[in-house]
Amino acid sequence: MAFKKRFTPRKKFCRFCADKKLPLDYKRPDILRDFITERGKIIARRITGTCAKCQRKLTTEIKRSRQMALLYYTTVHATYVRKRTV
Repeated sequence: MAFKKRFTPRKKFCRFCADKKLPLDYKRPDILRDFITERGKIIARRITGTCAKCQRKLTTEIKRSRQMALLYYTTVHATYVRKRTV
């Protein structure tokens, strides 16, 4: 009888602590989009693996980026803006 492999999850690590050159800034929406769902919610740190300090800063930067209109609040808003500008 074959043995089943047990699932062992990978160790999660903070991307920002591991790579100090990776900027955590509101002006970089390409990086911030990795931490937002397609519905516009900020992903929890237990899922992303970021440390508590970086998660607090990440949340602040995402909110700043939304305020500056670099990121959308929701997908409904994103589709409405695209339809209106086209």
